[in-house]
Amino acid sequence: MSPVTRIDPFLSGNFLVDISGITSSAFSEVSGIEASIDVIDYRNGDSAVNTPQKLPGLNRYPNITLKRGFTPDFSLWNWINNALTGSVTRATVLITLRDQADNPVWLWKLKNAWPCRWSGPLLIANSSEVAIETVEICHEGLESKPPA
Repeated sequence: MSPVTRIDPFLSGNFLVDISGITSSAFSEVSGIEASIDVIDYRNGDSAVNTPQKLPGLNRYPNITLKRGFTPDFSLWNWINNALTGSVTRATVLITLRDQADNPVWLWKLKNAWPCRWSGPLLIANSSEVAIETVEICHEGLESKPPA
């Protein structure tokens, strides 16, 4: 019997986020990298089968949530503030997962992304935790592939 080659999974903490037109930032968390397809139940009117056929419907991409330490960099606030005042700026967002040697191993590309929610830090007088800002980004599609 030949030996089995072990393939270790990538660690989730080594990633980069690049938002076109926004100063590069170090994010501490990215969530919401998902895609789903609505399922449509269809049954032909003259079908003798009492079970519906499952057909693909609309593709769905939930919002992506980014979190980072609150700093004097106002680029995320300015991006959503422009949207709040009626000037939505769409951007390409690239999320790159890297291996332990900092080589890119997987890339997610968000199409036509723009900020739809921003949250400032939770302020607690007796806390010594890092102040975190959160931005939620909606988008119109997700491409996922190994980097070129």
